[in-house]
Amino acid sequence: MRLNADFEQRVVIRPEQYQWVDSPMPGVTRMMLDRIGDEVARATSIVRYAPYSEFSAHTHSGGEEFLVLDGVFSDEHGDYGKGAYVRNPIGTSHTPRIGKEGATILVKLHQFVPEDDEQKVIDTNQQPWLPGLVDGLSVMPLHEFEHEHVALVRWAPNTQFSSHCHWGGEEIFVLEGTFHDEHGSYPKGTWLRSPHLSQHIPFTQEDGALIFVKTGHLPDQSA
Repeated sequence: MRLNADFEQRVVIRPEQYQWVDSPMPGVTRMMLDRIGDEVARATSIVRYAPYSEFSAHTHSGGEEFLVLDGVFSDEHGDYGKGAYVRNPIGTSHTPRIGKEGATILVKLHQFVPEDDEQKVIDTNQQPWLPGLVDGLSVMPLHEFEHEHVALVRWAPNTQFSSHCHWGGEEIFVLEGTFHDEHGSYPKGTWLRSPHLSQHIPFTQEDGALIFVKTGHLPDQSA
């Protein structure tokens, strides 16, 4: 399967475009955002676990990164509530077992480089916010390795950012509010992927926004 596999193309998927598909396990459905491969794939997905659902034990041959969007995700290592950010590097394994709340996660698979081997669990509800580059922006760094940067960014209402270029691309998932740029408006639940050297001028309006953002991680296919 190849879904949104051309990283030179800008992609926007809004909640009204979600198409949920069943996984091999009962009670587990996926909204595929991008994918290269079949069941084992380089993939970005929203995964929805019904209450008391399970997924079979598996090893992360290319690493796993996820953010809990709703409910509680659980495995033999712990319970991760809404706002938990988890990195499981190459070679780690687990067996997801979900409780009565169910869970929804944004997950990225098979996208680690071998040297990026830090296992990490961050409760973003407990982490401090740092000042951003302009008034109205607050940033919570989550991970950095080589050119890759991962963070939450909170935008106050009516915040304007300057035009900028994304070296290595940019990927955004809107967690709250509405994110805007000169290309359009992106409500809660929207996923955006912008290619290497893309540019935009982001801003918010009256409802502000909270976004999960990754930069510097997308391949330059022209190289």
